[in-house]
Amino acid sequence: MATKSYVTLNGSNGAKPDGVMLTKKEKKKGKKKVKGKAEPSEQPLPDEKKAQKADIPHDRPKNLKKAFYEVELAKLQMELVKLQYWVKHTGLRIVLVFEGRDAAGKGSTIKRITEPLNPRGCRVVALSAPSDHEKNQWYFQRYVPHLPGAGEIVIFDRSWYNRAGVERVMGFCTEEQYREFYQSCPEFERMLVRSGIILLKYWFSVSDDEQERRFQSRMMDPSRRWKLSPMDLESRDRWEEYSRAKDEMFAHTNIPEAPWFTVEADDKKRSRLNCISHILSKIPYEDITPEPFELPPRKPSIGYVRPPKNEQFFVPHIY
Repeated sequence: MATKSYVTLNGSNGAKPDGVMLTKKEKKKGKKKVKGKAEPSEQPLPDEKKAQKADIPHDRPKNLKKAFYEVELAKLQMELVKLQYWVKHTGLRIVLVFEGRDAAGKGSTIKRITEPLNPRGCRVVALSAPSDHEKNQWYFQRYVPHLPGAGEIVIFDRSWYNRAGVERVMGFCTEEQYREFYQSCPEFERMLVRSGIILLKYWFSVSDDEQERRFQSRMMDPSRRWKLSPMDLESRDRWEEYSRAKDEMFAHTNIPEAPWFTVEADDKKRSRLNCISHILSKIPYEDITPEPFELPPRKPSIGYVRPPKNEQFFVPHIY
């Protein structure tokens, strides 16, 4: 039970007042008096106080707690497994295109998608720079062999949109090739959709400040320094050029058959969960996960004898 103390209407402690009894907590809240009456506290609400202290707007999302993120990710990954069973069962063909600025989190999202899936039915395509032979082919020719067959999911970690982005900004293609791309790309994607392929295109958007922070983090970490290519460093000085190229790309290729979906990626955990959740919402599927079953007993031994250990090479027990 809370300890109670008595206070007079004029705020002095001691004698019992006329039937007024306040707790210590109430006493602190009602200390301010005017003409013998206590005024209500004008302190901000707890949420307002936290927002004022952090100097952030009330509606700004807080960082996700690690435990919550891991639980939600596990749920979504379980749904991805169900989706893959359904894709294999029905023979669906799915193409996921991941584009965006350097260090926007495309790779980490792809990793979370493929982590629980059977690699025989889910492939990641990340092509290197085209060879001299490929440069003289029809532009989309090098991508066609990687399109999915029945029951497959293919994820393009950067795709034919290289021409609209890095090739345009860095001058790796001519003006004629660039304009031809915008004539051909919508038709190419319409053909894919008409053939029965489910095509989803995601653009990972990251702010200038957050990209710089991630670049600095990679530079300081020897295990992640390989992620900083000369092209990535060059993109730091061409932020506006990439922005203009992205805006023009959206204007020409954001078609009804294959619209662009932007993933806000300043918060990596949220962007991963949001992207996976959106993929699951765009592909109708049913849960046909096989039921668990008991393994049959193994056949009895027919006299096999293992060779002596000294005739084999073993990995040393370092750990």
